[in-house]
Order: sequence, then C-alpha cells, then structure tokens
Amino acid sequence: MEASKLAMVVVALLLLLLSSELATASVSYDHKAVIINGQRRILISGSIHYPRSTPEMWPGLIQKAKDGGLDVIQTYVFWNGHEPSPGQYYFEGRYDLVRFVKLVKAAGLYLHLRIGPYACAEWNFGGFPVWLKFVPGISFRTDNGPFKAAMAKFTTRIVSMMKAEGLYESQGGPIILSQIENEYGPLEYYDGQAGKDYAYWAGKMAVGLNTGVPWVMCKQDDAPDPVINTCNGFYCDYFTPNKPYKPKMWTEAWTGWFTGFGGAVPHRPAEDMAFGVARFIMKGGSFVNYYMYHGGTNFGRTAGGPFIATSYDYDAPIDEYGLVREPKWGHLRDLHKAIKLSEPALVSGDPTFISLGHSQQGAVYKSSKGACAAFLANFDASSAATVTFNRQRYNLPAWSVSILPDCKTAVYNTARVRAQTSQKKMQEIGGFALQSYTEEPNSLTDKSYTKDGLLEQISQTWDQSDYLWYTTYVNIDQDEKFLKTGQYPVLTVMSAGDSLHVFINGQLAGTSYGGVDSRKITYYGNVKLRAGSNKISILSVAVGLPNIGRHFEKWNTGVLGPVTLGGLIEGKRDLSRQKWIYQVGLQGEALSLHTVSGSSSVEWGSASHKQPLTWYKAFFNAPAGNEPLALDMGSMGKGQAWVNGESIGRYWPAYKAYGSCGACDYRGRYNEKKCQTNCGEPSQRWYHVPRSWLKPTGNFLVVFEEWGGDPTGIAMVRRTVGSVCARVDELQPTLASWQTEEEDAAPEVHLSCGPGQNIANITFASFGTPQGVCGSFSEGSCHAPKSYDALRNNCVGQQSCKVAVATPVFGGDQCPGTTKQLAVEAVCE
Repeated sequence: MEASKLAMVVVALLLLLLSSELATASVSYDHKAVIINGQRRILISGSIHYPRSTPEMWPGLIQKAKDGGLDVIQTYVFWNGHEPSPGQYYFEGRYDLVRFVKLVKAAGLYLHLRIGPYACAEWNFGGFPVWLKFVPGISFRTDNGPFKAAMAKFTTRIVSMMKAEGLYESQGGPIILSQIENEYGPLEYYDGQAGKDYAYWAGKMAVGLNTGVPWVMCKQDDAPDPVINTCNGFYCDYFTPNKPYKPKMWTEAWTGWFTGFGGAVPHRPAEDMAFGVARFIMKGGSFVNYYMYHGGTNFGRTAGGPFIATSYDYDAPIDEYGLVREPKWGHLRDLHKAIKLSEPALVSGDPTFISLGHSQQGAVYKSSKGACAAFLANFDASSAATVTFNRQRYNLPAWSVSILPDCKTAVYNTARVRAQTSQKKMQEIGGFALQSYTEEPNSLTDKSYTKDGLLEQISQTWDQSDYLWYTTYVNIDQDEKFLKTGQYPVLTVMSAGDSLHVFINGQLAGTSYGGVDSRKITYYGNVKLRAGSNKISILSVAVGLPNIGRHFEKWNTGVLGPVTLGGLIEGKRDLSRQKWIYQVGLQGEALSLHTVSGSSSVEWGSASHKQPLTWYKAFFNAPAGNEPLALDMGSMGKGQAWVNGESIGRYWPAYKAYGSCGACDYRGRYNEKKCQTNCGEPSQRWYHVPRSWLKPTGNFLVVFEEWGGDPTGIAMVRRTVGSVCARVDELQPTLASWQTEEEDAAPEVHLSCGPGQNIANITFASFGTPQGVCGSFSEGSCHAPKSYDALRNNCVGQQSCKVAVATPVFGGDQCPGTTKQLAVEAVCE
C-alpha cells in the first residue's frame, strides 16, 4: 500500500515537472509544424538582412513584408560586421541587430535568427572576420579546437545579448527559431569523421545555450536531436526531415539568384516561385522562408564571392531599393492568403494523395472538426489539363497548383497572376560638376616595405583594402636587341586573383582580371623597357573574399607568380625571387580622399577623362521627393564610390554580362541560368544611394576610377514606376469573395502607382480576348468598345484604383459564350 502511494506521488511530481517545462517551452514542434503557445502554425517567412539596407529603411521593409502575408522575418548574424577586431564589438548603424529585432516585434512578426556564425550569403569571407584566418592552428568548420572556441564564444555572445534584451519568444520576444552553422552537410563528407564530429558538436553546443526555442541546421541530414534539419533550394517538395517527429521546413526558397560582375542578371518568374511553394505546402511543408524577400545592397566592401556585384537584389519580392516588385510580391501575397485560409485543415493531419491523371495529382487535408483543404497540381510543363475532383471539373494550366481552402472552390492558381505588373524606370535627375585628382602609380610612402619574393595578398592587407602594390626593378643592358628592333620583351604575371594592372615606369601597360567562374589570371603582354633601371609596378586588386567552399581560409589572392620577363638575350628572366617592394592600399585611401577633410590635402583640377587611378569629387544637393535614388555609373570602368563618406560599394560596369538571354517561360524547372537579362550590357549599371545618407544641401560625392572611364556620364537617377499592367479573368473566383461568402462578387482589377505618383493615362484597355503581355498588349477578336471608358473614369488622376471585371461595366456582352479577360496598361507620373 505504501509503495503504491509512493508511485502515485512520483507520477504526480513527474507530471508537474512536465507541465512546468511545457509552460516555459512556448515554442516547440511536432511532425506537422512548429508549435507556438500550443498552436501549430503554417509559417511564411522572408529573409531581410539588416546590414544590406539602412535602419531608416527597416520599418518600411518589415511592414511591406507583413502586408505581403509574412509571419516571420529571417536574418543572418554577420560576425565580421560585429567583431571587426578580436574582442572589439560593433552593434551600431546598419549593424544594430537589437534595434532590427525589436522593429520586427513592433510590427507583430516573429523572427528566425540564423546565428551561423558562418553565413555564406555571398557576403565577404562568408561572414567570418578576416582576423580569424590568422588565429594560430585554426582550420575553419571542422573538428578544430581554435575554431570551435571562437565560434562558441561569438554564438554565446549573440544568444546572451538576445536574452538580456528579452527577445526570445519564451521571454515575450519575437525570436521563435535559431540556426547554427549553414549548409555544412555537403562539405561534411570531405572531412570524414572530423566533419561528423564538428556537425554534432555544433548542434549540441547551440542547444546547450538554452534559448527556449528550437534550433535548425539547413542541409544537414545528420543534425543531432533535437535540432531540426531543413531544406534549401529552388524546390523542396521532395525533402523529408531526418526523424519522423520533426516538421518539414524550407529555410531558403530561392526567389532568384545573385548577380556577379560579368554575369547576366537572373530572374525567377512569379508563377514558378508560387508553384514551388504551393507544391511544398501540398506535400506537408509547414515553414517556408523566401531567400531573399528583400535582398538589398552590398554596401562598402561587404560583397563576397569574389566578383559578387554590389546589388544583391536577388529578384526578390521587395527590390533592392525597397519598392515592391510586381507581380511577384502581389502574386505571392495572394498565395499566402490561400494557404492561411487552408491552415485549419493543413495543421490537423497528414495529406491523402489522389492521382488525377498522368501528371496530375491531388492532396486532401481534413480535420476532425470538419475543415477540408485540397491542392490540385499539374506537373506537366507544357500542357494544361482538366481534372475531376469531388465531382467537379477544374482546369489546371501547365506547371501549376490550384488551392481549394474548402475542397470545392479554387480561389488561387499559381499560373494565373491577378496581381498587377509594375515596370520600373530609372529617371535621370542630372549630372555632377566634377573635379579630379590622379595619383602616381605606386607613389611609395614610409609605410612601404621590402621582402624577398612574392607574398600572398590578404596576409599583407588583412583585407583593410582591396589594393596591394607589388614593385620591383629590372636592369636592362644597353646591348639588348629589342632596344634597336622595337620588339619588346614579354612580361608574364601569374596571379591567384582577382584583378591586376601592370605599370612600366609609371605608365599603364595592361590589365587582366578573372571572373566568377575562374579567379586565377595570367597577364601576358609586351612591355616597353629602356636601357638601365626600369620600375615594374603591379597593382593587385581583390574583388571580395571567398564566401563558400571547403576550407576557403586557405585560398590565396594576389600575385604569387611566377613573374617572368621573356625575349631577352639571356632568354627568360624569373623575377619572382628578387626583392619586391610592398605597399598596402592607394595613396588616396591613406589620405582619406573620400571625406571632405581628407580631400583638402591634395589639389584637384578639372575632370580628366579616361585616366586610370583617378579620383573624382563633386558637391550636390539632395533631389526633391522621396523616390529611391541611385548613381548611373554606366560610363565608368571599375572602382569604388562614396557619398558623404559612406561607401556605396564597388562598381564595374565595364565588365559586360555574358550568358544566354532571351524569352522566359515560367513552365518547367527553374535554375539560375534560366530567364536572364543584361547580356552584352553591364551586369550592374545603377548603384543605390540611400536617401538617409543625404543632407538637403552640400552632399559630397567621391569616385575612384581604376580603369579610366568617362566621368561626364555619371548621373543621379530616381527609381520610379513607369507603367503598371494587369490581366484578370472575368469568372475567376476571388479570395475576397470566398472569405466574405459573396459567391457572385465579380473579380476586380487593381492598379497602383508608386509613392507620390498618379495614374496619368490608360494606354491600353480591352475587355474581351486581349493578346500579348505587358508593354505589348493588343486587342483580340472580342473587344468591348467601352473598355477604355471604365478605366479612365475610375483611375486617371488617382494613385490607385480598382474596377470590377464584369460585362455591364464595359457596355454589355460583345461576344456571348466567350470567357473574357480584362487587360490594361496605365502610365504613372
């Protein structure tokens, strides 16, 4: 009897402890979903990286994300921005992480904090501080004591900071998830047992920090319990977590791809993006994060790669400048609404899959309380299909998914875009009254030093500058034959990357550079030498440190040789082992010419054209209005630019984009080589200038030009909406009508110009069977004569408008029995 009483007491205590733990664990998970305060959630998330925009932009970006139907904001934590020197931390300006997290909370959204601290992210050195490379005995991302100690120290500091500010959900904050490491799984194989041990250690170290929220590891099939392994990619419907009690999560649904200097600009159609997400939810997914939702800008020298462009637009739903990208933003917003309408059924059980045809499939979700939701998919990449489901017929365009929140009404189809299309334009405001200063090639200072042989670049610069001068002297005997024949010797310079300029006796002899696909470069050219001593100066230029790859801390940059001079009487002379003079950075950098005070230390003259190693400066007033601004650098070669001392980044419009550009069809599997633009044009022409960096008057622009571009072409431009288009079917069910149960409500066309703009004119309107696409619409065989009247009367002069897509609005039925559409294009001014 006493034993049974004791057993009952023990059970009661265990239940009490369990209930106490559940009370504090406000975020947990099961196989269906992340659970917040006891409720399973289908969560829609989007990546916004705080350093890639300004604090002044953050509230607007977060609000646009919320308006787009997001529940969660996801961001990396950027170690090299926060700890630029060992033990010296920085959390201000664009790196004010706490402020960013609190703004997310204020907007009523959750946050997923990807501490990493390896980020990749096309960010310089993958987010690692460069000093980490020089810690004795270190080896990145493996079972290495010095690395694990540094990683644990930084991760602990970030977690402690979040706890101190009360920012975890268990404390009433917005953080519901954290991530440790990043896409390590593909590299783990190469490190064998050391890789496996490191991955296990990383997961356990993170869990031991007791954040009160789940941790995830993306692309990590062996993530140790309770860490959730997740998927990254263009599609993740195939993905299954490593344990049946973990939810199916997609931490990076790639909305596009990054742009590299010399590469074409990738775009992912809105229809395919929506198809990928709908397919993932259809297959049991419960968390989707768009990478990126706002890509932003690689300000300063933060771009990695190397050769990653300054723009990190990523074809995201919110563009680099903070404007919504239509139709992608609106089409995904509507997708999120349809998913949320289906949520009660989605979180209640597993799907039942039904074959609807050779390439057609249905998935049905039901709850015990009677909720029912269905997804009808057509995986055929070329042909539409009509399927029968629940005794009703549904037309499914090729490569599409329809969502039926009640298992009856198809309120959304991924291939039918109801959102408007906005065509942005860059409107020139004006040029600049520039002055110039050309610095002498490798004008040696007291900071130069001499060493035997060639040295690796980053070991000398510690990435404090893109530039390292290598200088040596060559004596030429007066009997050399080339002095009489003019057949000059050949200088060969082999470099580990990324770009270099060769100067002979102070004159530019040539330039060589690599690209995203090949960093290593070889300069090969005749050099005009004279009898006696000749000065050979090589300016080696880094274009961002590597951010991905196995043990990239061991990758080299700079002139590693051999450096040879051929065509002499003696044959080929190897210059690699002789004495070289080194100087880190440019004279203009040492003088801080990018600042007003520093610029006063040299004399500036009238703007010279097409001179290498030239600095330009100008003062200007801030343009009126609030539209986003950019510099048009299309006439320049390669270099860097600053506004009021703030670096807008590297520019390189002379590196023309290569690739395959042409027609874009959303149907079929997407990859980053599909749907490209800018072939034969600069990979990036415009460079974002945040308005918060400007004063009303007296703004200071500085440009450093390496190659010798034409500065007269530099101009300030504003980014505005040029025109908007929409195309809506008359009989398509609407989300609004389903929610309000107004089954007879007509669909509506919505048009909206940018901030401060109004609809100035309707350039095309046709209710009937219009043909073509935005920018090239034409009337079909069926056209209502009053199509223009309805749009002009309701929209012209308005910032936004909506018009019902119904026969009476356009003067009656001109072609009975024909299913009609409305297509419209409007000009914004």
